[in-house]
Amino acid sequence: MNLQLNFSLAKGYKSNSQIARVVTERWVEENSFCPRCGNSRLNRYGNNKPVADFFCNNCKSEYELKSKKDAFILKIVNGAYDMMIKRINSETNPHFFFLNYSSNTLQVQNFLVIPNYYFTNDIIERRSPLSQNARRAGWVGCNILLQSIPTYGRIFLVKEKTIETKTRVLMNWSQTSFLAEQEMEKRGWTIEIMKLVDKINKKTFELKEVYAFENILKEKFPRNRFIKDKIRQQLQILRDKEIIEFIGNGIYRRV
Repeated sequence: MNLQLNFSLAKGYKSNSQIARVVTERWVEENSFCPRCGNSRLNRYGNNKPVADFFCNNCKSEYELKSKKDAFILKIVNGAYDMMIKRINSETNPHFFFLNYSSNTLQVQNFLVIPNYYFTNDIIERRSPLSQNARRAGWVGCNILLQSIPTYGRIFLVKEKTIETKTRVLMNWSQTSFLAEQEMEKRGWTIEIMKLVDKINKKTFELKEVYAFENILKEKFPRNRFIKDKIRQQLQILRDKEIIEFIGNGIYRRV
């Protein structure tokens, strides 16, 4: 994998967004592989494809690319809010690549993929409508909040200029691929518990530390009256999937 971007490809383009798109899409096409199945090449859709940028001929996965120069941030500006909410709740929502690069060295700094089953409504932030003086007055955009996605859902192919092995990428993907088979509500619970384990931010943690988020979960899932039971159930799922390990006496360890 060559981290250098080729900006000579954008000769003749004037828009910064067009330049970035041409250069980063070519880089993904030439350097990436399918993080779901390991196919050594991704194919690029034509410019008239409204949803995805790349597809895998082997497993039929689709990917959309978002890129940004310089600082890697966990909030990505996206398009129309209503359209994005509709997309993530459809069966055709693609997986997302996120790439950031240095404007000084013109090298890729970070390149990660987030599987589409991690996209829930609460990671899409609604922006304020455009003012009445704007050309598209009243239009409402959105941001994608990467910080609202569990760390297990942020699968790096390149992290801080370090290239991850294909074996590791595929293993990281398969570790939580069971989420794709869950119904939306069940998946939401599992992802929420994964996020809370992230918040505890310890290799080894106790059940009571997860219980401490009970009120937050009550607000998020108001129809459930047995929050602690649900917490234990979800921790058991994560244990069965070897994401965490049960030590005993209410103690767990991240694998």
